[in-house]
Formats: sequence, C-alpha cells, structure tokens
Amino acid sequence: MTAVKLSIDYDGFEEGKRIETEIERLSESPEAAGLTSLTIGDWGQAYEQSSEHVVEALVKHSASFPALRKLFIGDMSYEECEISWINQTDLSPLLPAYPELQSLTAQGGTDLRLSQLQHDKLEELIIITGGLSKAVLADIAASRLPNLRKLELYLGVDNYGFDGGLEDLLPLIEPGKFPNLTYLGLKNSEIQDEIAAALADAPILDQLHTLDMSLGTLSDTGAEALLASERVKGLKLLNLSHHYMSDGMMLRLKDSGLPVDVSDQQQADDDDDWRYPSITE
Repeated sequence: MTAVKLSIDYDGFEEGKRIETEIERLSESPEAAGLTSLTIGDWGQAYEQSSEHVVEALVKHSASFPALRKLFIGDMSYEECEISWINQTDLSPLLPAYPELQSLTAQGGTDLRLSQLQHDKLEELIIITGGLSKAVLADIAASRLPNLRKLELYLGVDNYGFDGGLEDLLPLIEPGKFPNLTYLGLKNSEIQDEIAAALADAPILDQLHTLDMSLGTLSDTGAEALLASERVKGLKLLNLSHHYMSDGMMLRLKDSGLPVDVSDQQQADDDDDWRYPSITE
C-alpha cells in the first residue's frame, strides 16, 4: 500500500465515526510504514467542523508514517461540501512532524493558515480555494521553502475570501524568494489582468518552465502585456486556459510561437462585462 484516502460521510459522522480515530487505526495497520501518499477527504461535516482534529491526529501519529511524501487535506466534491464552506485550520504543525514531506495540498480557504511555513524538502505547495486570504499569502511570503519547485495558488474572488490585491502577491515573485521554483500558478483569479501585467517582465520568469494563469478572468488587456514580454518567450508552457480573450487575441497568441494554451474561451456578460473565475463557490 502506497496511497490511502480517508473520508467520513454525513451518515458516518452522525453515527459517531471520527477522522482522528480513522487516522489512528491507519497508523496501527501493518501498511502504515510504507504509506507514501495520504489524502484526507471530508472529515465529517466540514462545513461546520474544522480540520483541526485532522492536523492534531496526523502530528500525534507521524512516527507511524515515515515514508509519507504527499499529503492532501480537504479533497472533497461540491456534493460533500462547497469549496467556500470547507473549514480549515493552521496546517503548519504538519511540516515539522513530516520532515520528508515533498507535497502539501489543501482545499478550502476558510480559516486556513500556514503560520510557520518552513520546510527543507517540500517541493510542491498547492492551495485550492474560491477565495484565498491575504493572511495566507503573507504566510507564504514569509516562508522558508528552499526546495520548492511548484507553487500553485487558486486565488478566487472577494465574495468568497480573497481580501488581498496585487500588492499581496508581489512578495511571492521577488528574486531569490524560491530559488528552485520552476512552476508558478497564480490562477483562478478575478484580477488576472493585473497579475499578467506584473509578471510579464518579472525576473522570476527566467527560472520558470511553466507559468499558469488559467481558470481566471484574463482578457486582451493582460494578454497584451504577456505578448510584449521577452521573458515569457523562455517558458515551456504558458497556461491561459479558461479566459475571456477575444478571437483576435487568441489568434495572435497562437501565431506568436509561444507555447501557450488558450483553450476554454469564456463569454463575458454583455450588459455589465462581468467575468468570473472558474472556481468560486
């Protein structure tokens, strides 16, 4: 056994089943020592219960999972819990408990924090939300992750928790902040044009092979800035899928020679020019 997913549905939680008990049972199994990937789905009424007990149990039993390299907290469908309703907690105690961890993913931004984000071996950090708070962005900006290779942030909209702005993202792309980063995803954003303009000539592009600004509200305005950038030409992939660009701009990007994904064109509201990221509620 190398991968396990633990989840508690509504009926199970009502009957007294608890995620901390499931984690303890897993820790006592003969397969625990070889577990490399652990996914925590619904920990039981996640729209009311936070992931605090998940974190506490994983820290308590960390010695039972010496091979764990990949951890996902909050992998649940909208039928189980809408993404904006998922109650998280401070996940940073997990990092010292699992010094060999390479990948951490969290879904749901409500009460999420990463207050002590320090880890020598973490290569991948993925945060999936309908609205990511500036407090979490500040946590990541203050982090020490020297081996981070992939940073993927679903930023979302202000109605569901995104209370920051471009100024909260700029510290993440400062030169030398993440020296080994090769994949940067600042995606699913309602300020995708502003992000595109800021990244177009950012020195961090020189170390990236992938820039992912998909799932957001990118229009011709942001695309124009990217087209004018010399640094963008060094990328192996520019992911702009799910966008609001015109047919003409899509053609210009395709003809530019850039390794660009412009699939999943969206149509704005004709009356108010409203544009929406892919994942909000």
